[in-house]
Amino acid sequence: MLGIKQEALAFDLGNDWNQKKISMLEQKDVIEDDILNQISDALKIPVEAFQNFDEEQAINIISNTFGDNACVGNPNSTFKFNSIEELKKLHEEKIALYERMLKEKDEMMARLEKLINK
Repeated sequence: MLGIKQEALAFDLGNDWNQKKISMLEQKDVIEDDILNQISDALKIPVEAFQNFDEEQAINIISNTFGDNACVGNPNSTFKFNSIEELKKLHEEKIALYERMLKEKDEMMARLEKLINK
């Protein structure tokens, strides 16, 4: 969801990590607390965001981001519309995510420049 490559996360987590280990980790249903804390630190995302993640809610948020005609042509579907407070919170979370992604990009560029200079 963050657009971070497995190799980049492995690099941030340290020498014990590689792309294959990250891939295997993504397949797990339960992640040990110490590993979850490492990942939380590397991604700069609170552990609670992982623990409280609700895929169904995320899909619902995405499906409700269409225009006013989102319900047209699908009379058998039920839709959940978010309250203004929920939308404000989502907007704030998106802004924080974009800011973090920009910071991460800058950090990655700095690391690449350092590698190039070596």
